[in-house]
Amino acid sequence: MKIQGRMFIWLALFILVMAIVYGVWSKEAAGTTALFMAFGLSIMIGYYLAFTARRVDAGAQDNKNADVADDAGELGFFSPHSWQPLSLGLGGALAFMGIIFGWWLMFFSAPFIMAGLFGWVFEYYRGENANQ
Repeated sequence: MKIQGRMFIWLALFILVMAIVYGVWSKEAAGTTALFMAFGLSIMIGYYLAFTARRVDAGAQDNKNADVADDAGELGFFSPHSWQPLSLGLGGALAFMGIIFGWWLMFFSAPFIMAGLFGWVFEYYRGENANQ
């Protein structure tokens, strides 16, 4: 994580320099604002990774002499058969189409989004997958 944190912090500094140069030369507000926002996002990610790297054990990616097999093992739990992302995707697509075609379409997207969120949060508390 230490390496990734440094990479994002250096990327943020590069974007900051480019935002200043772009803003001075172009005098265009939208692109300059977008570059400064990209700087902010990069520095937040870099700070989070650097902050977290100090509190967790060093991973294989932080060791220059590590082999690929050193990073093997369980990475986490990923639900293999969840239908909730499909519901959230449909709701999100309808919501963004509501921005294009009319805000009234948001009323049709809200049930999809709410059902997807509720189902995703409580997926392993009910039904055949209940484990608590």
